[in-house]
Amino acid sequence: MTAALSVDHLSKSFPDAAEEVHAVIDVTLEIADGEFVALRGPSGCGKSTLLMAAGGLLEPSGGSVSVSGTDLYSLSQDGRARFRAENIGFVFQQFHLIPYLDVRDNILAASLATGAGDEKRAEELLGHFGLTHRARHVPAALSTGEKQRAAMARALFNSPKLILADEPTGNLDRDNAESLLEQLSAFASDGGSVLLVTHDARVEGHSDRTVEISEGRLVS
Repeated sequence: MTAALSVDHLSKSFPDAAEEVHAVIDVTLEIADGEFVALRGPSGCGKSTLLMAAGGLLEPSGGSVSVSGTDLYSLSQDGRARFRAENIGFVFQQFHLIPYLDVRDNILAASLATGAGDEKRAEELLGHFGLTHRARHVPAALSTGEKQRAAMARALFNSPKLILADEPTGNLDRDNAESLLEQLSAFASDGGSVLLVTHDARVEGHSDRTVEISEGRLVS
């Protein structure tokens, strides 16, 4: 069976004035369909670098990444961008909402790479995340929890197979963090897969397993 995400002997290094920095070192990780995996470790250990490489956003120095059997870095840059838009949803700590677009258009922005601007789908997600009354508000007018719900709605717009989340509860209070984790759990229960980078111990109550990373290497 093809894994939802397969990271095989992945390494990523960055040039530095003094010496090369090895951010991720020989990491192998598989996530199955319907699996919710938490990736934990101290600051600067390579978590976010691994997540970006796993999502096709940062080309590795070595190794490979496959999503549902497709080798991301064998694709052209344009092909990878389209595949990413159609198959991977991203949720970030800082939300990355477009400040001059309202909530509805921020959700629809997920269709730009695919050309499938499904307004009915946007309305469904607005309702699902309790944002219908906020549809015409720009991000600056939203609460922190509303911003994260809008970001989650955008991540789900194209019905991705995989969600990659980088510290998504970092700016949320307890109730909003719990709500987001329940949404990610529901996504996995419906057959999607989740890789979530976090410092938040509460994630372990929702994830199927936790993987630890230290100094660029998986330790468990």
